[in-house]
Amino acid sequence: MKTENLHITIAGGGSTYTPGIIMAVLNNIDRFPISSITLYDIDEERNDDMFLIIKYMLENNNLPDVSLSQTSDPETAFTDVDFVFSQIRVGGMEMREKDEKIPLKYGLVGQETCGLGGFAYGLRSIGGLLEIVGFIQKYSPQAWILNYTNPETLISEAIRRVYPNVNMLNACDMTISLEETIARNYGYNRENWIPQYYGLNHFGWYTSIYDKELERDVMPELIQLLQERPMKVASFNSGDNSWQEAWDMLSKITTNFPDQIANNYLEYYLYSDDVADHADPNYTRANQVMDGRLKHTKDVANLIRQGATSDVIDFDFGEHGQYIVDMATSILNDEHRRFMLIVPNYGAIPNLREDAVVEVPAYVGRLGAEPIAMRHNINDFHKGLMEAQNAAEKLLVDAFFEHSYQKALQAFTLNQTVNSADKAKKVLDEMIIANKDYWPELKHDEIPVLEESMKI
Repeated sequence: MKTENLHITIAGGGSTYTPGIIMAVLNNIDRFPISSITLYDIDEERNDDMFLIIKYMLENNNLPDVSLSQTSDPETAFTDVDFVFSQIRVGGMEMREKDEKIPLKYGLVGQETCGLGGFAYGLRSIGGLLEIVGFIQKYSPQAWILNYTNPETLISEAIRRVYPNVNMLNACDMTISLEETIARNYGYNRENWIPQYYGLNHFGWYTSIYDKELERDVMPELIQLLQERPMKVASFNSGDNSWQEAWDMLSKITTNFPDQIANNYLEYYLYSDDVADHADPNYTRANQVMDGRLKHTKDVANLIRQGATSDVIDFDFGEHGQYIVDMATSILNDEHRRFMLIVPNYGAIPNLREDAVVEVPAYVGRLGAEPIAMRHNINDFHKGLMEAQNAAEKLLVDAFFEHSYQKALQAFTLNQTVNSADKAKKVLDEMIIANKDYWPELKHDEIPVLEESMKI
């Protein structure tokens, strides 16, 4: 494996998260020595905007020797590449808006990665990422793929079935963002924390958070703080009021279930009726993002086009970019650093089915992820929730590969945000129409016809 003059490609280069990744790359160039960056995106307009922004960042960080290119051609993007950072959104924000609004019509959670919106997104993302992994296997099979593309559990399950030996890590930065928000709100330093965590992606719990400086498990005091004083939105999520609602709900979860700290996304599963009742079916988070982060990125690109010379890069990058770069350097330098990753279970959670795709701590080195096994069984409450949701996710992946309407309906019905098979069917049928350009064709299973001699 090369250890210098690295070539990285960002799949989904037009994403608003790209500047955060690039800033992390630039801040760590001594241990992650890149020489070229390629932005790959099928949305050429957004890719061109991001190309201008990243070019501006390189010039203002005195890194003229790092070459930058943009392309919508897969062969150009993935030939002779060492690392691919994947953050694609199949269908863009237009389809995310439908993911969120269609379930809300039926009184169900409308969210991009959770509930039936997440399942709709998953059926699009599986095909999109399988295509990208296929390109990489063709043009640079030695490359490492670090995937942020959602919904992570579904994608990890699908990729494993087709490419079981691919060099790939599936990671979600939500746990890091949650930890950072908790630390900033309550006066801790997340860099000192060693968290113990288990679950599915966006569906998990902390069992302890050991603070190396304080030399104790600080989770009991964090639980008390969350119950007494809901968190405020951290700067990297400022301007997005939905996060304040999320942190208020996390305090509610912690009050009702005080044994552990839950991933805040569990609000969609534990309080699905409340979430749906309080949502605006005409203006969802997709609209907020389009009117906020996407518009701001376009404005920054236009300022650069107009020749702006003052510093126009005013993004608060949070932990998103640093997390993925830390994973890359841990592979490159065989550092065996510890991350939360989405991996096949294989005993990491002892009393959960082995072929589940779970999110647990893992060490990362040159050979990839080495999950850390838990020392005890998980409780029946969490196990029951996880088993049902995992079964729904597996059925959905089956539906993708088998083109099975029946398994898709079973998956939609079993999703833990759904309280009615009738609603699940209505949403599925409407989603099929909305996703006709993205989903595989789902066919109704044939009903076997009994021979005349077997009829009663």
